Amino acid sequence: MSKTQQANQQKAKASAPKPKRRRQKGMCLEDRPVLEPNAAGVDVGAREMFVAAPPGRDENPVRVFATFTEDLEQLADWLSQCGVTTVAMESTGVYWIPLCDILEQRGIRPCLVNARHMKNVPGRRTDWHECQWLQFLHSVGLLRSAFRPEEDICAVRTLLRHRSELIQAATQHVQHMHKSLTQMNLQIHHVISDITGVTGLAIVDAILAGQRDAAELAKLRDSRIKADLETIRKSLVRNWRLEHLFTLRQSRDLYRTYQQRIVECDLEIEERLPKFEPRVDPAEKPLPPDQKHNRAGKKRRKKNGHPNPGFDLRTEVYKLFGVDVTQVPGLEENALPLFSEVGRDLSKWPSAGHFVSWLNLCPDNDISGGKTLWRGIRTVKNRSGHLFRLAASSLHHSPTPVGSYLRRMKAKLGPSGAITATAHKIAVIFYTMVKNQVEYDGTIWAARDAERKKRQETRLKRQAKQLGYELVPIDQKPAP
Repeated sequence: MSKTQQANQQKAKASAPKPKRRRQKGMCLEDRPVLEPNAAGVDVGAREMFVAAPPGRDENPVRVFATFTEDLEQLADWLSQCGVTTVAMESTGVYWIPLCDILEQRGIRPCLVNARHMKNVPGRRTDWHECQWLQFLHSVGLLRSAFRPEEDICAVRTLLRHRSELIQAATQHVQHMHKSLTQMNLQIHHVISDITGVTGLAIVDAILAGQRDAAELAKLRDSRIKADLETIRKSLVRNWRLEHLFTLRQSRDLYRTYQQRIVECDLEIEERLPKFEPRVDPAEKPLPPDQKHNRAGKKRRKKNGHPNPGFDLRTEVYKLFGVDVTQVPGLEENALPLFSEVGRDLSKWPSAGHFVSWLNLCPDNDISGGKTLWRGIRTVKNRSGHLFRLAASSLHHSPTPVGSYLRRMKAKLGPSGAITATAHKIAVIFYTMVKNQVEYDGTIWAARDAERKKRQETRLKRQAKQLGYELVPIDQKPAP
């Protein structure tokens, strides 16, 4: 073959269309390995429960049960006959709680999941398909169970949440009292800071008892009230109306009723706390001294009218956690609610980073193609994270190092970002103390503040040098 023919053949091969390579198909969702072969799925409802068992365990793998106790017992019996060991269900309101309790009694592990994690696939909008989709996702290990503390801790959590609802209801009746007083042009609630204090309730009770003399009502003023006697008397010059007195009386009675219910709730909580096994014995390891650094020199309020004034909440919290978490700035009032929300076994979170991520106190981002499309805090309702935010927001005027950190971050990130950053730091301190069983050490902040001031001084010297100046300390400045 001549060189010309060889060249023509090479050109023909080069110009010929190349065969297309078949792309290797990735693993489909249906091809994933089954990690939970004995998993079932339940679509929770107020009146019906749609249950899907593993395929091949029953002729009718999908069944519908009512929400009565007998029907839930039959549901658990059917799952046991199918060999189910774990069940995935959505956290729909409070309708999942009775079924979850029955499954735990039968030895079946419930997996409470967030509905947002399994509704990203279209075409499964009916309850009949929803339970099957739940069963499949749980069987291949694509669902993560929500955190739920132990049963005895959940009982305390229920009481504390109910107590907060009682406080909110009592607050509404305080507003009703303000409205009734305003309609009668009684401005006492604008003169004193709190109408539910000693002076405010004494004046309201005297008005409801029939006292109408403003001078006599003003004599009920407590010595700690900043307003003088004449100002209080002028605020009690009134325009009496029977209908407004009626609404004022009902609001006052309802407020008193809710206060009594709150005291009863406190007594129930105080009765349950000593039943927990203490992590530390105050007799062997005494409670650390109260530094009062997180209260800015303010004295702790006494329980006025409480039937059990000898109950020391700080000591009980110390026995529960094993460390005095009330010494952390901002956590004095939130220590017991945190115990009811997260418990005291923090080993379920491998690190402090996992803990603050679960609390939604760290930023998230959305990166695609190497570009950051979005960065911010996720929209998640987390009661525990809200408690840490409340602790951080109470430190705006605190002289503690954590309060100083909050004010620095406020100038840098704004109010919302500063509260999140400070809550993040308080959560890390709480996690470290409880998991490692170490007490709060405020001296660590002094070393970090010294390093921060040193970096600030270095930065200022560098900027002054760039402008042609030289910074000299005051003690080294020559006399004129």
